Amino acid sequence: ASPRHAEPPDGGWGWMIVAGCFLVTICTRAVTRCISIFFVEFQAYFGQDYARTAWIHSIVDCATMLCAPLGSLISNHVSCQVGIMLGGLLASAGLILSSFATSLEHLYLSLGVLTGLGFALCYSPAIAMVGKYFNKRKALAYGIAMSGSGIGTFILAPVVQLLIEQFSWRGALLILGGFVLNLCVCGALMRPIALKEDHKTAPEFLEKDYVPKAQKRDLKQMSICSPLIKAWSRECLCYCSWKEYDFLLMPGFMVLAVSILFMAYGCSPLFVYLVPYALSVGVSHHQAAFLMSILGVIDIIGNVTFGWLTDRRCLKKHRHYCYLFAVGMDGLCCLFLPILRNFPLLVPFSFTFGYFDGAYVTLIPVVTADVVGTSSLSSALGVVYFLHAIPYLVSPPVAGWLVDTTGSYTASFLLCGFSMIFSSTLLCFARLAKKIKRMHLQSLTNDTGTKQHIWTNGAIAYSVTAELDQKDVEFLAVDTNSYSNR
Repeated sequence: ASPRHAEPPDGGWGWMIVAGCFLVTICTRAVTRCISIFFVEFQAYFGQDYARTAWIHSIVDCATMLCAPLGSLISNHVSCQVGIMLGGLLASAGLILSSFATSLEHLYLSLGVLTGLGFALCYSPAIAMVGKYFNKRKALAYGIAMSGSGIGTFILAPVVQLLIEQFSWRGALLILGGFVLNLCVCGALMRPIALKEDHKTAPEFLEKDYVPKAQKRDLKQMSICSPLIKAWSRECLCYCSWKEYDFLLMPGFMVLAVSILFMAYGCSPLFVYLVPYALSVGVSHHQAAFLMSILGVIDIIGNVTFGWLTDRRCLKKHRHYCYLFAVGMDGLCCLFLPILRNFPLLVPFSFTFGYFDGAYVTLIPVVTADVVGTSSLSSALGVVYFLHAIPYLVSPPVAGWLVDTTGSYTASFLLCGFSMIFSSTLLCFARLAKKIKRMHLQSLTNDTGTKQHIWTNGAIAYSVTAELDQKDVEFLAVDTNSYSNR
């Protein structure tokens, strides 16, 4: 059994978890980005247009995010190690089967659905494990772990191109399939850890004398088909399943979920249309490709430096606002992009957008953990990445339709910018409303002599001591109706 820790160790084996998550992001997100390098080869071999070929990348991205809750479910009920190893086998099988493809429909299923499902089983559980091992240096740990996407893209892109030239696209996919098997090694590194916080939500009937101690010992020797055991198991399973996703009803998480939808819609099209836009304003092919390289490299710097900065004492309490600032800055960059019509102006754009893109990607798990707590982080991240799926699938085609309709990229970039700014503004207003409510309750506390307590899940409890028949009677009321009067 895993040793129980009072709080995350913030080091030790945790750095091996960070290394494992770093490699997971390389094998999942970086490999997904490199699939676009195969587009020209797929078009030439199968004789299809760009629109049909582009669905391969969209299906991989969508399947990875859409099946993220499944990865969290397997991680919670079986183990993180088994989930990531299974995902590595599925993703590798998808890439290997794709090397034998005879049609685009074959690639949709093998490279799109099967590989995307494998990536989904690995991505969110690995990220959640970092949150279980780190607290004080959580943002820095996530910055290092998530930088694998940028570093992997920077390294794998030329390597994949070289593999295609040497072994054709079939050989390159076969070699990538072998490379992705490293996810099984990552899974082996994910040693489980038991935190005391994980055991605070035990069912009440386990804490009380639901079954006498002597009977509990006897139950171990009874048949598994015993009606008592079946009833107990069913109640325990239903309770635990609900406790895993009870954060869905938290107002703070609901607001975060809506903001994630708009943020995901705004960030996706730019990576697809930056190079075409640069070519449309007269930038050379070499310079346009260089803009994407800048985005990848600066994305790494944003991952690590912003994570380190937000772990400093002066900013640690304001990481939520740092996340809002990063998302808002990327939105502003998109709004100004239509007036940047030459290479010297597009280079600063790539630096700025790439830095803040890496910054808010690092802080997504941190902000989610602050909202739902560490014990629910794996399930919550599964839902958060699930919410990325539909925007990732829909936003590039919508942006392309706007380009075809208007004849320019202006409407597409403006829609992306306003979407990200709205995401940031929504969270900001929600944060301010929560702060105003807390200040209002504190003022009531000062006026009525109420003693106020802030619960770890964000609920506000306050006790009022009143004099009744010369006796002190204490009433406990909870702001979110999570607890009854005691």
